[in-house]
Amino acid sequence: MNLVWAGWAAAIVVSFIVFESYALANGKTTLSRATWDLTKAWPPLPLIVGFIIGFVTCHFWWGGHFSCY
Repeated sequence: MNLVWAGWAAAIVVSFIVFESYALANGKTTLSRATWDLTKAWPPLPLIVGFIIGFVTCHFWWGGHFSCY
């Protein structure tokens, strides 16, 4: 099962490389430009994304009473 998750993570990295390379080669929107445009259109976006990342981080790596180990 660990290989499935490792493959999934590798697929995300490879797809990022492919899409960014395509965008740079053809003058299309990159991920950083799309993020900038979304943040300009809706300023609370970084706060929401930060909250979600913080929640997921605590969910996976918080010890104590809720630890699975």
